[in-house]
Amino acid sequence: MPLHLVNNSGEYANSSVWIYIVGNDGTQQVHVTPDGELRPVALADNGPDGFTDYAIPLAASGTTTLQLPRMSGRIYTALGNKLKFKAVEDGNGKAALAYPAGWVSGDPNYDVLHDCAEFTYNSGGMYCNTTMVDMFSVPLAIKLTGAKEQTTGTLKDGARAKIFSDVEGAEGFGALVIGDKRVIAPGHGLDSGLFAKDYLAPAIDEAWSAYAAKDLSVTTNAGTFTGRVSGGRLTFTVPQGLKGQGGGAPSGGWGSAPTGTVSFDKPSTRDVLFCDGTLAAPNDGTLGPVAAILGAALNRSTLTSQAHQPTTDPAAFYRQRLTNHYARAMHAATQDGKAYGFAFDDVAGFASYIEDGAPKEITLTLTPF
Repeated sequence: MPLHLVNNSGEYANSSVWIYIVGNDGTQQVHVTPDGELRPVALADNGPDGFTDYAIPLAASGTTTLQLPRMSGRIYTALGNKLKFKAVEDGNGKAALAYPAGWVSGDPNYDVLHDCAEFTYNSGGMYCNTTMVDMFSVPLAIKLTGAKEQTTGTLKDGARAKIFSDVEGAEGFGALVIGDKRVIAPGHGLDSGLFAKDYLAPAIDEAWSAYAAKDLSVTTNAGTFTGRVSGGRLTFTVPQGLKGQGGGAPSGGWGSAPTGTVSFDKPSTRDVLFCDGTLAAPNDGTLGPVAAILGAALNRSTLTSQAHQPTTDPAAFYRQRLTNHYARAMHAATQDGKAYGFAFDDVAGFASYIEDGAPKEITLTLTPF
């Protein structure tokens, strides 16, 4: 499928922008060459400097068009300098790539201005998004043409600077702004000592206290789960018809509970920001969505005030003093109000995500800074 790359950054010429298309073809890690070939990652691809050079240069001017093969992965944009991807051996002895981690000061790509979009292109269609789950640096927009034309990710005029200033101005979030390079997500900031480990603790305590005295209902495609806090755990009754599936999930936040119920220990700030730990969501289509909805409600600060989840009115999001101000800033910056500010920002359809079952072409645009 044609992938069009458009540089409207206004800050960097085409000659100073490089693209990397990396990911997985279902059996191995792969990269796309400038002529659209899908090639496996190989340890031998590391050059004398210890890194691969999978860079795809833009055309001298105008739009660059590549052929995108079926795969799942990321499209990285690097501005000013190339990125350093290292081919390494994974735990199974297969070749893999060490991806850039712009939130880690010791990463070899820390000083490079870069960002990425994510996609899966397979027999079912194209599924793609712009992501700020880890960090935000380069304004990107996606246009997907197929059964219909869709766009997402486009920022309002001047919104990059506003994101930086909004996050810097939010109490407790200022250290997440790394000069003019990027803003890192608070979860990564927490792991780096740049964000308070207990930032959301009072808000989480408030929610747990509220539902010790009243019911919380969470509605998913599988039905409505009704929960109460008892003994420090939020325990839900599984909807009729699913009761054989309740309780015994072995990982993530699912506690061992009686058949017909599923329960969560009180999450930490880190669990909420990463939607992990006690809020980890198994991809089971039934229980996992409850964890996702709880994670979204805690990030958006709607859990205590809204006893029926998910909350679908964005006017109710981020209204509390203790909230995910990083995600708030991302949503405020986009033209359609959608952003991937945390892992389950797709709950109730607020992520910068689009899909098409009959895709014809996709355009990734570096939009004005």
